[in-house]
Amino acid sequence: MQSIRPANIPSNSSMDVTFRCDLGVRGEDFPHFWEHTVGSGHATLALRADWQAQMRRAHDELGFRHVRFHGLLDDDMGTLIDQDNQPLYSFFNADQIFDFLLSIGMRPFVELSFMPTMLSSNGQIIFHYRANVSAPKDSGQWSTLISKLVGHWVDRYGLEEVRQWFFEVWNEPNLEAFGSGKQEDYFQLYAATAKAIKSVDIQLKVGGPATAANAWIEEFIAYCSQNSLPADFISTHHYPTDAFGKTGDDTETQLSESTRSVLREEARTARQQAGDRPLYYTEWCTSSNPRDPLHDEPYAAAFIVKTVMEARGLVQGYSYWTFSDIFEENYFPSEPFHGGFGLMNLHGIAKPAYRAFEMLHRLGTEILFMQGDHPTVDSWCVRHGNVLTVLISNFALPRHPITSETVHIELKNAPRPATASIQRVDTENANAKALWVGMGSPEYLNPAMVERLHSASAMPEQEQTVTWRDRTLGIEVTIPPLGVASIRLEFAPFA
Repeated sequence: MQSIRPANIPSNSSMDVTFRCDLGVRGEDFPHFWEHTVGSGHATLALRADWQAQMRRAHDELGFRHVRFHGLLDDDMGTLIDQDNQPLYSFFNADQIFDFLLSIGMRPFVELSFMPTMLSSNGQIIFHYRANVSAPKDSGQWSTLISKLVGHWVDRYGLEEVRQWFFEVWNEPNLEAFGSGKQEDYFQLYAATAKAIKSVDIQLKVGGPATAANAWIEEFIAYCSQNSLPADFISTHHYPTDAFGKTGDDTETQLSESTRSVLREEARTARQQAGDRPLYYTEWCTSSNPRDPLHDEPYAAAFIVKTVMEARGLVQGYSYWTFSDIFEENYFPSEPFHGGFGLMNLHGIAKPAYRAFEMLHRLGTEILFMQGDHPTVDSWCVRHGNVLTVLISNFALPRHPITSETVHIELKNAPRPATASIQRVDTENANAKALWVGMGSPEYLNPAMVERLHSASAMPEQEQTVTWRDRTLGIEVTIPPLGVASIRLEFAPFA
């Protein structure tokens, strides 16, 4: 799928945006760390058939290997309830979810939250589904619940399997919305939980502090060291809206006050603080607003590609929040494009963000050095065997300058390609929301509308013209604002 013509490419090009790569130089390993885990919303949603269908698709097409969600211990899961003033343990619903995940080749990243009402010390709740976020009134009863639950999973799935899971204690305990917001309260909860898990098997993986905005990492490690507690991994969250703008600012203003690579800088800090321990970001997204229109638009795709590529070498897992708009923290929506966190909307229609992860999944595992710099355009060169992918994004934060750019790629020591193709995400490509708006933004869709939107969300491969002479391969492509392009080159097998 290409047109190849000879050309002279000057070494000192005066082209607008130029990136160069030498294919004769060995690159670095490029593990797909972003595929380790993906986020979901509320545990009971995982019992729904549509949730499961979308989860299967995200695993098959995007490569996600674990999923993390809130509320596994909530009353609506029935994990522990008060029956005639006696504890009634029921792990059936949790088992149904985990049985499904294992059946499709996935595993849980187990967030141990929130507090069963029977164990809660007060009535503090959060979210539409009324999750109790108080501390346990009796740490011994909490420990019993954790050891029974984890022990049950070991009995059901086998020790070898459960040793591959991750047990994360609570969610964002530094925020008063999820408890007291006090370190000492969380550290006590962590100590009780970690001891209960390790009492089942010493090799099971437990970690935290599961904080918002990179908080408490150093203090958490120090506390565990001082108290001989395990901390097998470090987990935290970040969003580009964290701590930007003023109280009451809208999301666009917060993002405009952020910086273009803020998540990379935060990940570097967290990496230093975590030391040799594995570092997992168990939540990140384009913003922390569950009703942000940008979640549904090409902006998200450009942000995702740039952010993931910049996190290379800093994290072991990078869990996007979330894979689906089947989500109910505020309320369960009906509008097809309502600015939800998901990569797919309620109907399973792929958003531009989904297509970004599809591009990333198709990348190889050897990243080459790419020379070039531009205020809004970034490019990467990734190889797998005889296939080379050039990934390009044109990204700027809201209210920051950005224009359409003609990008020139020069690849030295390149064999003549057998095929060359391009996939795009931008306002004109893989943008189902634009069609929905053109339909009049209907709140409810009939089957014919859903089919049309699925078609509009597609990201077909198209022919890409390249030039090749004297083992130098040239590519010229125009990238609109907030656009992403993935150029795939296939070469004949090397001798």
